Amino acid sequence: MDTPFADRVNRCQGRLADYGADVAVIAPGPNLTYLAGLTESPSERHFLYVIPRTGAATILAPAMYRAELEEAPIDRVRLWDDGDEPVAMLQTVLEDVEQTLSNPDPLNILLDDRMWTTFSQDVRAVRPDAEYGLASSVLGPLRLRKDAFERDTLRTAGSLADRVSMTLRDRSDEVVDLTERELAEEINRLLEREGGAGPAFDTIVAAGPNGARPHHRPDETVIEAGDPVVLDFGAYVDGGLESGAAPYPGDQTRTIVFDGEPPAGYEEIHETVRRAQRAAVDHVEPEVTAESVDAVARDVIEDAGYGDEFVHRTGHGVGLEVHEPPYIVEGNDQILEPGMVFSVEPGIYLEGEYGVRLEDLVLVTEDGSERLNSSPMRWEA
Repeated sequence: MDTPFADRVNRCQGRLADYGADVAVIAPGPNLTYLAGLTESPSERHFLYVIPRTGAATILAPAMYRAELEEAPIDRVRLWDDGDEPVAMLQTVLEDVEQTLSNPDPLNILLDDRMWTTFSQDVRAVRPDAEYGLASSVLGPLRLRKDAFERDTLRTAGSLADRVSMTLRDRSDEVVDLTERELAEEINRLLEREGGAGPAFDTIVAAGPNGARPHHRPDETVIEAGDPVVLDFGAYVDGGLESGAAPYPGDQTRTIVFDGEPPAGYEEIHETVRRAQRAAVDHVEPEVTAESVDAVARDVIEDAGYGDEFVHRTGHGVGLEVHEPPYIVEGNDQILEPGMVFSVEPGIYLEGEYGVRLEDLVLVTEDGSERLNSSPMRWEA
């Protein structure tokens, strides 16, 4: 199977040229995963991916990664042993970049936004006369619009969350009398059973009054008949590439009463949130702004008299990170473009009583939007 990484590096180089920058220096984190399919965590060792605006990209890494890097989609690899001086090797790599560019001016270097300060200082030490900026200047616009591999992987993650959601409804008679923590652990098991590569974030199970806290952590609260239960979960899935990793998360929220009669007024509030969520998704199309999607959801809830109980933004971008641009919030005039993926998750939270949140991931298409989740939103199990 072809991989998207060479195309991403090429597009990064094109944007470097357009931006007037000479080279990007990328550290372990989501940008490295995006460009090379490597999911290495930051450490005290120099692990840097140097991408010039023209010519071969070079990775500088500890020799212990020799086997992994032989399989990685990278043009040039420079390995260093523990007895070597990696900063001197970094200087050599940047000298090679200068020769390739034939640039008489000092380099314009973009540093990874997530780079540890110690490595940033090392780059500055070997090129003190360079101009510096942030790699997000060129990578941010690229990562905003998901390519075909990313879109397909996010669809897979959405379907996985849907299957788990349906399984929970089918097991509704087993949920009452569990603790929130027990149900969260069961959800995590189901996510793994369905093919997930670990939870994308801490699974939220919030019963009754706990549901009024948007990011409640599951505890020993027992789920009782009639309790509205906020369920917010998703799993990472891998894109199945032969070379390089492509871990993308699912993220779905449903609020369900598994047994018994819900509290007075609950059905009305659940329907209000459902209408707000549907209206916001229906509004999504190219050329509208992120803040206008937020406004559509917020207007429905405010018109119903619960504006003060909608206490967070309507959504957040989803990609290699669970929270990334574009943020669906007032004040963000980002124009939506095909390929962008984000959550739409309005909510109403009644302190001391319960909360309701409903969330799907949404892909902006050429002429509208595509929901990446399809499981029911009804409040009854």
